[in-house]
Amino acid sequence: MRLFVGLGNPGDKYANNRHNIGFMAVDRIAEDHGFTPFRAKFQGLVSEGRLGHEKVLLLKPTTYMNNSGQSVGEAMRFHKIDVGDVVIFHDEIDLAPGKLKAKTGGGHAGHNGLRSLHAHIGPDYQRVRMGVGHPGHKDAVPGYVLRDFPKADAEWLDDMLRGVSDGAAHLAEGDTPKFLNAVAQRLSPQRASTGTKRPGGDAGEDKGGTSAPPAPPKAEETGTAEPDDRSPLQKLVDRFK
Repeated sequence: MRLFVGLGNPGDKYANNRHNIGFMAVDRIAEDHGFTPFRAKFQGLVSEGRLGHEKVLLLKPTTYMNNSGQSVGEAMRFHKIDVGDVVIFHDEIDLAPGKLKAKTGGGHAGHNGLRSLHAHIGPDYQRVRMGVGHPGHKDAVPGYVLRDFPKADAEWLDDMLRGVSDGAAHLAEGDTPKFLNAVAQRLSPQRASTGTKRPGGDAGEDKGGTSAPPAPPKAEETGTAEPDDRSPLQKLVDRFK
């Protein structure tokens, strides 16, 4: 069994915060892949299902971010899950908005959710680092991550969550490169007609196909003149109008 954990804070007040992007990721996986409804367990909310050939438990700790490790540790002990089978989805201020990376092990870089995980289960879990950007000064970080995503971020955020869901089965089966490729296809898909990449974030379910042909340019837009079908006599008359 694999344990996918989304980090965040419980309650409607925090639901759309940057700090809750981990909750958003596991919610999207549950919705898209037919997981069971979330129920209270392990000091959190859990949902069960399958991704590819793997049985997966989704967990959203409700201990608040600073104590996330308590919930994760309890779920691991109950199901006898090794730390190597744990994947944590979390916000990452050291990555630009719309960027995503994955790694195993390492430090917590001051992230309170990861700090708690280190204390309860050690550092050797896998992380999916979901970029939300940095406010520019470390003192501004707490207020920044506890604010909602602005409307301007809606498109890339939706693309990232769709990509995470698209690649979730690869992640569960241990194929991180295929998972990252699935995310990249959402965030920067290939143009169907030219084979060139769109700018990052310009992707969606109804995009990337063929588009209506452009209207033909007007003569003044191309720098060419329309044919002059007037007779010589008419041209002479027109000169003196």
